[in-house]
Amino acid sequence: MKYLIIFYFLMTALWAEHNYTNALIKEDSPYLQQHAHNPVNWYPWGKEAFEKAEKENKLIFLSVGYSTCHWCHVMEEESFTDDAVAKSLNENYISIKVDREELPQLDKKYQQLYMAMHGERGGWPLSIFMSPRAEVFHLATYIPIEEGYGSKGMMNMLPSFSRLQHENAKQLQALVDKHKEATLKGNAKESLKEKLTLKVMDRVLDEISAEFDKENGGFASRPKFPEASKIELLLSIYKLKGNQKALLMAETTLKKMAEGGIYDQIGGGFFRYTTDIAWQIPHFEKMLYTNAELIPVYVSMYELTANPLYKKVVDETIEQMELHFMKEGLYLSASDADSDGEEGGYFIYSYEEVKEALLAQGLKSKDVEEALAYLGIEEDGNIDIEFSHTHITSTKVAAKLCEVKAYLRALSAKRTFPFIDTKIITAWNAMMIKALFSASKLDSKYLSLANQRLEALLKLMRKGDVLYHQTLLGKVAKQEGLLEDYAFLMDAMIEGYLRTYDKTYLIQLEALAKEAIHKFYKNRQWYLSDDGIQAEADFDDRYYTSALSVMLENLVRLASLTEELDYNEIVKETIKASGAVLETNPAKAPKLLRTFLRLKMGDVIIKANAKKLQKSRKQIEAMKYPFVLSKPEESDKYLACRVNSCFSYDTNITVLINKIKEVVHK
Repeated sequence: MKYLIIFYFLMTALWAEHNYTNALIKEDSPYLQQHAHNPVNWYPWGKEAFEKAEKENKLIFLSVGYSTCHWCHVMEEESFTDDAVAKSLNENYISIKVDREELPQLDKKYQQLYMAMHGERGGWPLSIFMSPRAEVFHLATYIPIEEGYGSKGMMNMLPSFSRLQHENAKQLQALVDKHKEATLKGNAKESLKEKLTLKVMDRVLDEISAEFDKENGGFASRPKFPEASKIELLLSIYKLKGNQKALLMAETTLKKMAEGGIYDQIGGGFFRYTTDIAWQIPHFEKMLYTNAELIPVYVSMYELTANPLYKKVVDETIEQMELHFMKEGLYLSASDADSDGEEGGYFIYSYEEVKEALLAQGLKSKDVEEALAYLGIEEDGNIDIEFSHTHITSTKVAAKLCEVKAYLRALSAKRTFPFIDTKIITAWNAMMIKALFSASKLDSKYLSLANQRLEALLKLMRKGDVLYHQTLLGKVAKQEGLLEDYAFLMDAMIEGYLRTYDKTYLIQLEALAKEAIHKFYKNRQWYLSDDGIQAEADFDDRYYTSALSVMLENLVRLASLTEELDYNEIVKETIKASGAVLETNPAKAPKLLRTFLRLKMGDVIIKANAKKLQKSRKQIEAMKYPFVLSKPEESDKYLACRVNSCFSYDTNITVLINKIKEVVHK
């Protein structure tokens, strides 16, 4: 009996030693909860952690990631669950975990510093080492536990930095100073040196052509991101100038993505990016924002070409978001790359297993082989030796494709769907709502859905005159809205207003614009938040469209719809003060360039009574000029107006549109 008691206490002690709980247990974020039982004594971002670091004179280790990030999972499994790493961190550091989707402004601040220090983009996980006074002295992304991947490894770095603090304070301070200089340089905004003209369209086409992949589409080698804002710019330039090269680059990219591995050929929807040049091998996480931003450009391409492939992509992508990402009328943020610990496990297939099952269902061998070949499911696999990821390999559709895809969907449904981060993010929901409004041009059923989703979002995230950034269902939203929340919500509401002419949207838009300017535009500089983090907004569209560029276009359109010309003055001030990228490298800021073109060339606002506008909607939407708005006004005639005056009118919409063409294409 005595030995049983000793054994019990030994096992209890051993269990307790490995059943850790840290301060993240009190946090709502699904990502922070993933780390709540790490042996690392994590703290959330906040005053407590920084005061403790300064009081105890400990270095700070700040780790930024998100719940569906594959390499974040890898670093956790290697390092943050390792007792030796945890011991080193707990003894010598204050460790802080940040969910980048909760605090994107904080992530952006340090990503900008990473770019300034290394001359290239960072990523996730982002690993930041700071002095006890929260001064950065080293930045990295994924760090292996031991030396490798060009890194010294956590087990070498942690004691090395600790020794540096205690044995060579001057060298540590020199590293801090170096990062401070980089911060100042990175934050320096260059103003336009000369007046920008429409020739910038030729310059940006040359730049995009130089980076364009003629064979596969897209604008990089690897990794390869969709870059929806760049495609939107190309389509706008085509509509303005009739430039066939712009159309070719946009259509090649959209077609290759729709047929490639970046698109889920079985379930629908896009993965975040691919690791290869041919859009074949994706990083299997699906982000709400990726899909939301691609839907409108596929809508535009369908309107230009009537190619059913593009409408199919729109319908399937919305269906996928509704099936897996929608809950209680709101959209969840992302799904993981991993399924049961295997990257892409939900989405890949074994040739032999699938073929045998389909033959057992009575399909002919020839039909099965033809369909599997069409879907790129190979005997030797294309992901590893056995498994294949689907992509379209032929222009000839296999005869039994529908039956084979139905089986593959059923097969995947038996697997564990990847983890879904259940955060409700205002900005990303707004992107998806805009996508629904846009898709309603192709199918009216999406219009009521967009209105429902917008109503649900505003009910949850807009309380009085306060907009909130993110929350979980069942929780009370606490974190106030960021620039991106205002920007993308306004973008969605403008699209909604143009589709419905609901006056309440316009009233809310004006209120949101005033709040955003008050909160984020200070001393002619835009900030990502109003919480003291002091993260400056930029024009980078790489992962998703710059919130600042979206906000600026919102203000231009709002000036046209409300005749409040002060909005345009703010846009002009911003571009003049910090828009030098349009002179030096406009392809890096496609949304900003499109906003500049809109401001320079001017909106055309078509006015008439609401009944006449609804009746003429298809003709108005078919106009080639990309900067057309419409607004109800009590008039029996159609009016064509600029921001501050009207230049033509007629009782016949076709006649008016022809008059508009004469003006805008002079």
